[in-house]
Amino acid sequence: MMNSNVGGIDKILRIAVGLAVIAWGYAVQNWWGAVGLVPLLTATVNFCPLYPLLGINTCKKP
Repeated sequence: MMNSNVGGIDKILRIAVGLAVIAWGYAVQNWWGAVGLVPLLTATVNFCPLYPLLGINTCKKP
């Protein structure tokens, strides 16, 4: 099972960036807007697969 490594502000920023990229892609009718799904997905599942490789964890420690 994946441990959460995306928390708080990080999650909010991922949602905002994801929605902005999707909106941009829709506005210019470009399929690159689908890239916005990646930050939305990582924010939804609270896990970024790149973070363990980089040793990053933005969740608060208990």
